[in-house]
Amino acid sequence: MVDEREVIDKLKNCIDPELGINIVDLGLIYSVGIDDSRVNVLMTLTTPGCPLDSYFVRDITDKLKTLKGVKDVSVELTFEPPWSPVKMSTESKDLLGFVN
Repeated sequence: MVDEREVIDKLKNCIDPELGINIVDLGLIYSVGIDDSRVNVLMTLTTPGCPLDSYFVRDITDKLKTLKGVKDVSVELTFEPPWSPVKMSTESKDLLGFVN
């Protein structure tokens, strides 16, 4: 069975095409749940009107299904709580010029 660390590591390969930073370091991943061979991802987007929602769902699903033991992936989008730059890693903030 896959573990949460493996899932998070794989999610770091999902890059936001507009910002060039992975979705984990951007703070878009709120939670990961594993139920046998199913991985459930709860995430947000930087804005509710972001046109990349289906892109992220497809990219996450495709990447996670390459993990041994993962047969199904569910990606749920939420905007509660809303995303803010505070959720980003320090490295991502530095890359995008945010002051810590």
